[in-house]
Amino acid sequence: MAAPVFRTTALSASRFLAQASMGATADSIARVRTLGFDGWITEQFSVPRAQTQWDWLAANGFNVAGNQNNEMGFDPSIWSQLITATDQLRQRVGMALLDFLVVGISGLPGNFRQFSMAAYIDVLMDNAFGNYRTLLDRVTTNAAMGSFLTYLGNRRANAATGALPDENYARELMQLFTIGLVELNADGSQRLNAGVPIETYSANDVAGMARVWTGWNLDSNDGTTPDRYRRPLVNTASQHETGIKTFLGRTIPANTSGEASKNLALDTLFAHANIAPFVSRQLIQRLVTSNPSAAYVGRVAAIFVNDGSGVRGDMKAVIRAILTDSEARNDAAGATTSFGKVRDPVLRLTGWARAYGVTSPSNAWAFGDTSAVTRLAQSPGRSPSVFGFFRPGYTPPNSPIANANLVAPELQVANETSVIGYVNYMQTLVSAGTGDVRANYADLISKAPVSATLVEDINLTLAGGQLSAATVTQIQTVVDGISAATPAGLNNRVYIALLLTLAAPEYLVQK
Repeated sequence: MAAPVFRTTALSASRFLAQASMGATADSIARVRTLGFDGWITEQFSVPRAQTQWDWLAANGFNVAGNQNNEMGFDPSIWSQLITATDQLRQRVGMALLDFLVVGISGLPGNFRQFSMAAYIDVLMDNAFGNYRTLLDRVTTNAAMGSFLTYLGNRRANAATGALPDENYARELMQLFTIGLVELNADGSQRLNAGVPIETYSANDVAGMARVWTGWNLDSNDGTTPDRYRRPLVNTASQHETGIKTFLGRTIPANTSGEASKNLALDTLFAHANIAPFVSRQLIQRLVTSNPSAAYVGRVAAIFVNDGSGVRGDMKAVIRAILTDSEARNDAAGATTSFGKVRDPVLRLTGWARAYGVTSPSNAWAFGDTSAVTRLAQSPGRSPSVFGFFRPGYTPPNSPIANANLVAPELQVANETSVIGYVNYMQTLVSAGTGDVRANYADLISKAPVSATLVEDINLTLAGGQLSAATVTQIQTVVDGISAATPAGLNNRVYIALLLTLAAPEYLVQK
């Protein structure tokens, strides 16, 4: 058999996987080295979903009457996918989309919430490599989004009572999902008028677009099974606004159907000059760096506008552009203070779990809801509001980050309690697991007698080689203080090396 041809270093591959997956493994590092960055992305685009969230829930028996009014099954369904799924690029992009196309399971009314939320995550995953315009349509006609942003059952204005259509979705669709609050140049910088940012929309635009999101309902009243939550919403003509709908310089004529009005509204937003830099910047922030340069945003936004074949909104082209950009692939970026992002708490857990082959033989995946400050202060699919666990423009007040006019979104969930809670929680997971969730440390234990070898391996696979020489020395010193003469000692050397890496600033900031 011919020897593999390596197209990149192991450290560069691990760093790439920190941006493009839910965590590197020894096998995935080797695969990236063999295929190269572009080749690995191409391969990932062709990897089918092994199982949808919905099908996982059904296969594991959660679609029974006893689960009508709870969330049973949701957490294990998503943890199992994030940690074990082979379509890792899809999983990472899907989670990035969920961070700004937000639905949170606890904000869903009705029954079978686990299935409703699963159907929404499936929409994001299934369309992560499609077109953003199609994604907007699937999100808009999804039952969970309709419930979460309160336009499910929304009715046209009633002159007799003075009732007006619910404006929630109209506002958040513009503010959070498509064009943002202020007009942008092609590179994401703000457009100014006399030094003042120009607002993208007004209250009248919100009111006008709210008329579009009337008459949207579930296609069935049968609540004995969760099936209706998987099917697209339908428009009830008698509840839909029949008058004209004016917003963002567009007027939809009177008596236009609900379906046609929806398409015209989404077409208007998709054609807006803001959508390319707005969406591109958010995806860059979630995958690569919180403070991308204007040039980086501009290059990705240009691909959003035209993928090279005249297609607008091609997600595959946008994702490839983000991950292969010269700024993303610059291994010297770690030396700068403005590049990189705080690693999401969820990514810290999945990074550890994937690196060390975490399994759950019972399929219970007992991590559960990790949003408590004594755990991760974040849990996938459990955002408390449409604004997510953190805002893209958040910066810690009175900090060097703020003084440098930079942002650090993930630090919005950081406080004294959550920082300590994370370390304590990971200490338990690393050493004892939870339920039947366990890691496989056989390879690390074989390296444990030599602290330098142990820490080097952890630094490569888990931290992408980002630990500084000083931090490596500190960890090795602590490890060397534990005897390697017994099996318990070898285990403890592994546990402490992992925990200190997970708590190290160089790991917490993904460069």
